[in-house]
Amino acid sequence: MAWFSAWLTATAEFRNRFLRLAAINVLSNLMVPLAGLIDVAFLGHLDDIRHLAGVTLATVVFNYVYWSFGFLRMGTTGMAAQATGRGDTDEVWLVGLRHGAIAIAAGCIIVLLQAPIRELAFAMLSASPDVLDAGRAYYTAQVWGAPAALLDFVLVGWCLGRGQGRRVLMLSAVQNSVNVALNYVFIVLWGWASAGAGAATALSQCAMLLAGLILIAPDVNRQQVRSLLPQLFDMTALRYIFALNGNITIRTFALVSTFAVFTNLSAALGTVTLAANTLLLQVITLAAYFIDGLAFATESFAGMFHGQGDRTKLTALAQLSGSLSLGLGVAIALLFSIFPEPLFGLLTSHTSVIRQVTDYVWWLLPILAFASLAYMLDGYFLGITAGATLRTSALISSSLGFAPLAYVSWQQQSTHLLWLALTGFMVARSLTLGSAMGRMVLNPESQPGSGA
Repeated sequence: MAWFSAWLTATAEFRNRFLRLAAINVLSNLMVPLAGLIDVAFLGHLDDIRHLAGVTLATVVFNYVYWSFGFLRMGTTGMAAQATGRGDTDEVWLVGLRHGAIAIAAGCIIVLLQAPIRELAFAMLSASPDVLDAGRAYYTAQVWGAPAALLDFVLVGWCLGRGQGRRVLMLSAVQNSVNVALNYVFIVLWGWASAGAGAATALSQCAMLLAGLILIAPDVNRQQVRSLLPQLFDMTALRYIFALNGNITIRTFALVSTFAVFTNLSAALGTVTLAANTLLLQVITLAAYFIDGLAFATESFAGMFHGQGDRTKLTALAQLSGSLSLGLGVAIALLFSIFPEPLFGLLTSHTSVIRQVTDYVWWLLPILAFASLAYMLDGYFLGITAGATLRTSALISSSLGFAPLAYVSWQQQSTHLLWLALTGFMVARSLTLGSAMGRMVLNPESQPGSGA
């Protein structure tokens, strides 16, 4: 019991603050999948299931487009948290300003190149022509929100890095309430189907950006910001940012590619299978937003403790967050596995889809058990800006944990093998990141100090 006493002592100073921030993050994150589930329910209850399937495929495209810039959220959080831990307010502002400039430039480029991106992306997806048409309609409406979406990443990351979970909750509330309201108007009242879902998402991203700028306006010291502008394009700082963000981008690209291949192979197995797997992926997304509440808190505290050089608290933080994350993941998997028909029946009225869901729902248990640990470890390594560790783990997990089994599932036309491949991916992520953390605990000097 000596280790338990030592653990309690190590966590005593930050445990309550961590749990408060995690709880706020969970509430904030839950608004996103709940809004997404409502969107799915709007589309899932339309007479033609192609609109739901089309939006699913278009979402794959946006996962690539937006999460290729996921470093705007993740890199901002880790760097801002470390600067906060050091008490360096100038650097906190510079982190936000530098990433904000990148977000504006990238968002404008996406809008300008929307047509070639759309044609290239949809040419690579497998689905019937009517499903692809529904997906294109969603894409064309949503892509105009790209600059706002990327700036939203920076706002959320900057607030998380400063430990301002309540602001993130407010921003999430604005975006998702606007999204749900506009989806009801555009899809149910006006009959715009998938195009309406895309327009609602774009406008909600703009609403979130406006709310974020209003929230941070009182914090702005114009004189301080003006004095920092000459440092905005400091080459040493930019090299560090691009080294870290390059690794995060590769990591994110590998993760998004895994889910994109999973969705594309689901589409190749038929529209009903695609719809059923979409609903199960919605549960994984729901669990991820629960667990990411803990992971985001882990990210914030890991960055601050790393900035302070406190390795004892870093280890205690990982133990606390890991145990809570695992419990959450298993509980959500059991809930949906035991009560599949009433829960999934809320999302669609198509009995053929629900029938397939019940055949595969138990795959949620191993997937979410290992995913919960992987998400927590992701937060830890993002907080200490260990970009190379995250990159290597993602590449190994995608290429060795997922790809071989996914290929066999395609050859055999087996949905169960496809879910086994996704399980292998989550197992590989948790093992590679867990072993990296173990090496750091055994050899503290190996703790990374840069994002390269």
